Amino acid sequence: MPPKPLRARTAPPSSRTTTVRAGTATGERVRLSVYDLVNGTFATPRVFFHRHRLDAAALRDSLAATLPHFPLLTGRLVRDPDGGLSVRCDDSGIPFTESHSDRPMPDYGPDHPARPDLNGYLHRANAFRVVDHDTPLLTVRVTHMRDGGSVLGIAINHGIADGASHLAFLQHWQRVHAGQEPPAPVPYTRDPFNTLRAPAGEPRSTQYTVVPGRQKFRFVWRVNAGARSLRTVTLRFTADEIAALKDHARTGGSPRISSGDALTAHVWRVLAALRGRPAAAPERLGVVVGLRQVLRDHLPGGYWGNGITNVTAQLPAGRLREAPLPEVAATIRESLSALTEARIREEAAWLDVQRRARRMPRVLSRMALDSFDTLIGVNNVGRLPVYELDFGAGPAFWFGFPGNPIPWSLLITPTPAGDAGRDIHIGLPKDYAQALRTPEYTKRLHAYG
Repeated sequence: MPPKPLRARTAPPSSRTTTVRAGTATGERVRLSVYDLVNGTFATPRVFFHRHRLDAAALRDSLAATLPHFPLLTGRLVRDPDGGLSVRCDDSGIPFTESHSDRPMPDYGPDHPARPDLNGYLHRANAFRVVDHDTPLLTVRVTHMRDGGSVLGIAINHGIADGASHLAFLQHWQRVHAGQEPPAPVPYTRDPFNTLRAPAGEPRSTQYTVVPGRQKFRFVWRVNAGARSLRTVTLRFTADEIAALKDHARTGGSPRISSGDALTAHVWRVLAALRGRPAAAPERLGVVVGLRQVLRDHLPGGYWGNGITNVTAQLPAGRLREAPLPEVAATIRESLSALTEARIREEAAWLDVQRRARRMPRVLSRMALDSFDTLIGVNNVGRLPVYELDFGAGPAFWFGFPGNPIPWSLLITPTPAGDAGRDIHIGLPKDYAQALRTPEYTKRLHAYG
């Protein structure tokens, strides 16, 4: 058995934190949309590992030149009179920490997880003291390793940005850092979402629900209690495997099936076999999906904020295990195609009703609520070019993110090779994680290799 990796120190031997500001405050109060509010006020960290040393002083300077384009990042979250949230764009600033570690750069990768070490590479803000507190919405930490490599840890509050906007900020910063032509202004006001008009009739939501306070407490307790027993398995699928999966999935006659549909369908079938639930039991697949394309006539290009919801596909467990790949992929594609502008308008209207009734703290996604019993959740960010970012030390050889404490959650990411390969990170209860690593399931997973 390979030795356990050393853990990074949570307090490196030497560090220095400075406050970086944009230099001017717009004075705006930007009211967040309902799609911002459903994500809570926790940060979403990303950690990039570089073989060569980053110039922290130059990064700090280019960050200061980037922040005027993102006034929400240097602002603070405040409560609205109706219970909603806004960002006060007062340029309170963000902490930028430069640290030095006495350990060499670990050789992180699919078989050497970085997650146990991530906290040591981040400047963490108190997630429970964000609203109406002087808590930054962006934090940056650069850690220099003993052998010359550097780690860049960035955390942005999920209440103001989703994964696509997180990357858009990093790309903007990268261009400024490289001295390239200033990027176009960033549209960050939430007016397009806040002014969406619902169709006639009583609004409803198929993906979100309001739960009693006790049920929410039980759910949170179950997540926290079960997180200790979760294990993350990282599976790498080569570009050739992805192409073969896509070709096979399209033999059913649907050219609309994407490589993401095919890969998700394949892994969903394998996990259904792993779970071994009764044949008639429902197996549900929750898929995180973006709203920007569907609302392209209403959102400005490059909209910066949160623009995601989720959809659900369902098959009986027995049928899922036995169905050919084209049928399963078509089922997923059908659920994705059901995300229409009318559905988004109705969902946004329903969420707005909950905001006005001050029920947003008790709104939970059914995708999260059902994860312990019938549902597998998928977030596919495989097209985000995280390995193309270059802040002067070359692209990262690996990037890390905190594990999802909700079981049966899949995150699909690109691979460092920059091809069409994909890494899938699956959070599973310990026994299932061990079973997925056996030769039997390795053969099933890579049957198209």
